Amino acid sequence: MNKNDSYLEALVGKDDRKIAEIYEKYYDNVKSYIMSNGGQEADAEDVFQRVLLQIAVRYRKEKFEIKSGFDNYLFVACRNSWIREAKKSKKMLTSELKDDLKDDYAVDLSLGLLEQKRWELFNDGLSQLSDKCKKILGLYFAKVPYDQIMDALDYSSETVARQRVFKCKAKLKEIITKNKLYNSLKEL
Repeated sequence: MNKNDSYLEALVGKDDRKIAEIYEKYYDNVKSYIMSNGGQEADAEDVFQRVLLQIAVRYRKEKFEIKSGFDNYLFVACRNSWIREAKKSKKMLTSELKDDLKDDYAVDLSLGLLEQKRWELFNDGLSQLSDKCKKILGLYFAKVPYDQIMDALDYSSETVARQRVFKCKAKLKEIITKNKLYNSLKEL
């Protein structure tokens, strides 16, 4: 059993030792992100716990595989949850909305699961690309300027680098849109 699967099984099986290991290894990174983006330590604790619960609920319903590292998967899910929560907290709560907070939790859980599935679809598409395209898009998504992409990959000009990025993005889009899950995930 790989590390990702052992963490997923621990969450579902409520293995306190493994869950403590997850907190020990990954919580500080999430806490740093949330606190540097307008949150408090209590917010980080809430988000981290909620995301672990979302992952456990989803894994219990449908066994899925994390193709990236568990740490990346968990961090992205926590980041997305915090972004949603931060946006929501900027809006004023009316008394009607306060009554619907229970429903909001269910919606938040659903959105978290949806984002995780979209992230998996993206990673699955990325894994099907050639190594060269993976490298090109890795640099592009890291916001490396085209002149540096040109140098790193030994292209003759920035135009060539731009064309390669465009072609790799188009190939990734083609792979993702051909996936049978794509239509069900884009509608939500």
